[in-house]
Amino acid sequence: MLISNAWAQAAAPAAGFDSQIFVLIAMLAVFYFILIRPQMKRAKEHKAMIVALQKGDEVVAAGGIVGKVGKISENYVALQISEGVEIQMQRAAVQLVLPKGTIKGID
Repeated sequence: MLISNAWAQAAAPAAGFDSQIFVLIAMLAVFYFILIRPQMKRAKEHKAMIVALQKGDEVVAAGGIVGKVGKISENYVALQISEGVEIQMQRAAVQLVLPKGTIKGID
């Protein structure tokens, strides 16, 4: 009276194993080309930039500090941020090498 009859529906056709594998492979390919490959390329470029650092380069550090490279060791860089002020930081903290003459006032 108050509750209507419930009729069973026919089961939907199951997707084949072939289509499931295809979707999985397609998703992995998308992740590789959109996420993984560009990240690996950026990491490779950053490593090459750090290896090529030279004394006198003008750089931007990870915290936004701008200065000239003074001394370079295997793992550390002395960054001159003002006249007579030098800080030491890891080479990996260098984010960007600026064009020569960008920083004014530091010799």
